Amino acid sequence: MARGLDHIVHAVSDLDAAADFYSRAGFKVGARNKHPWGTHNHVVQFPGFFIEVLTVAEPEKLGDDGLSQRFGIPGRDAIARGDGLAMLVLESTDSEADVADFARQGIGISKVLPFSRQAMLPDGSATTVGFSLVFAKDALSPDTTFFTCKQQNPAAFWKPDFQQHPNGASGVLGAVLVADNPADHHIFLEAFTGVRDLHSSSLGVTATTPRGDVEIMDAVAFRDRFGTTPAVRGKGASLKGLRLSVPNLGALEDALKAGGVASHRHAGRVVVPPETAFGATLIFETSAGI
Repeated sequence: MARGLDHIVHAVSDLDAAADFYSRAGFKVGARNKHPWGTHNHVVQFPGFFIEVLTVAEPEKLGDDGLSQRFGIPGRDAIARGDGLAMLVLESTDSEADVADFARQGIGISKVLPFSRQAMLPDGSATTVGFSLVFAKDALSPDTTFFTCKQQNPAAFWKPDFQQHPNGASGVLGAVLVADNPADHHIFLEAFTGVRDLHSSSLGVTATTPRGDVEIMDAVAFRDRFGTTPAVRGKGASLKGLRLSVPNLGALEDALKAGGVASHRHAGRVVVPPETAFGATLIFETSAGI
């Protein structure tokens, strides 16, 4: 069964500064959250998808438990290589089935790893949210983390009030990875997403999932399509861009300008480059092209 995009982890050394950037860019940014193994995050939420802005605030809490090893330490190592998008996460409807599927495909590296944390509701009260994670590995991409996420208490997490952004961003269109040889990652991409009919072209490979595309292209194709050169960090296929939907590019540009966020137009898109967006490339698109 094909898995849609669930969230993407943006790993940064200065969480407060990154949260401020997202706020100035016109996003509604959630409260600071803490994980038991020492990572902290802010969430930027859309219907069915979120950006997790993450740092390792308490490295002394990292241990030999599964979530430290699979999530916390890779996050720390990603930050050491430089701020940027570090983890690609797909939605799970059955974590145990993911374990079995990934084992059959030869990409599984974990059992189901559950955890819970406190979260703030729109009215300022606290609740508990929980997640079950299952990790996979692309042997050719050791510096990128891949896993699935199943919500244990989805009604407590997904809140329409958190999904109304002043810049108009309304949802995810896709995640973009860059690799020297995109075709080398075709088998992994198919196994991880569950999409059995990938689109291959001279530009790269694309998995069209139930929620957004996962694309792998080379650096030249990325530059030509989005008008910016991706930062070079990480081996194999590494996350470089996030495509988001907006109803009006002009209104988005006004919101970015009001927040002092640099952007440019390229091929009918508005792009916030990595030197502005803490190592990520944020790509805004609208079907109307306005």
